[in-house]
Order: sequence, then structure tokens, then C-alpha cells
Amino acid sequence: MSIELTERAADHIRDSLVRHQKGMGLRLGVRTSGCSGFMYTVDYAEAPGDNDLVVEQHGVAVVIDRKSLPFLEGMEVDFVREGLNERFSFRNPNVSAACGCGESFAVG
Repeated sequence: MSIELTERAADHIRDSLVRHQKGMGLRLGVRTSGCSGFMYTVDYAEAPGDNDLVVEQHGVAVVIDRKSLPFLEGMEVDFVREGLNERFSFRNPNVSAACGCGESFAVG
């Protein structure tokens, strides 16, 4: 499984876990939604489930549902600040098209 977490993303996740005093890592997934077909899901991971894969990078756990793995293979997760806005940024080589609003994507 190759998902790359940048150090900036790991720092943000670590800080968020400490600040919220909740969770053991970041949960990443994909769900059906939007006009292009799929969207990313991001949440705190309380504990891994039976169908989850746990990947550790830069001292941070990333929990991924096995059904989402084919959609996330090779993806880089970064955390970016643009002016007053901050967000996770996903560079996913599996995406073949994206919605105009940027909320959903298609896999080809």
C-alpha cells in the first residue's frame, strides 16, 4: 500500500489529535457522492476496525477501509494553507476527472 503523508500533514494531524484529545489517527476513505462519482472522507480514527489497514508515517497513524484502498493507491496527502484557508490536499494518480466545484472525482 503506497499512500504518502507529507510531514506538514502529519504535523497537522498530530496537533489536531492533541488539541481535540480524541482519536488515535486519521481515517481516510472514499464514498459515492457528487456529480463525478466519489469524494474523500476524512475523520478521526478512534480505533481500527476488522476491515481497516493502518499505515504509520512520520509518527502518525492513517486508517483506511480496505474497500477504499484501490481508489487511494499512490495518493499523496498534504496539508496546505492559502491565506486564511487551510485544508488537506490530495494528489491522487487514480483520478481521471474532477467535478468543477472540486468536491468529487471520477476514477478511470
